[in-house]
Amino acid sequence: MDVLYFAWVRERIGLPREEVETKAKTVSELVAELSAREARYAAAFADVSALRVALDQALADFDAPLEGVREVAFFPPMTGG
Repeated sequence: MDVLYFAWVRERIGLPREEVETKAKTVSELVAELSAREARYAAAFADVSALRVALDQALADFDAPLEGVREVAFFPPMTGG
């Protein structure tokens, strides 16, 4: 699946996107797998309450299932102004 990173998540990880092979069944499991990779991933996912996730361009929760999902995007909350 494609995993996209935006804003400071991208800055911490150092990539805008990557293709990931995973056995994760939920977004939370995917975050745990990514966090275990390297310190830069652990830093990016240290506080998931400061993150939002979209599955195939639709906002989702971290307990959402990944079955059939082709794209996961992580980004900080947006503010208007």
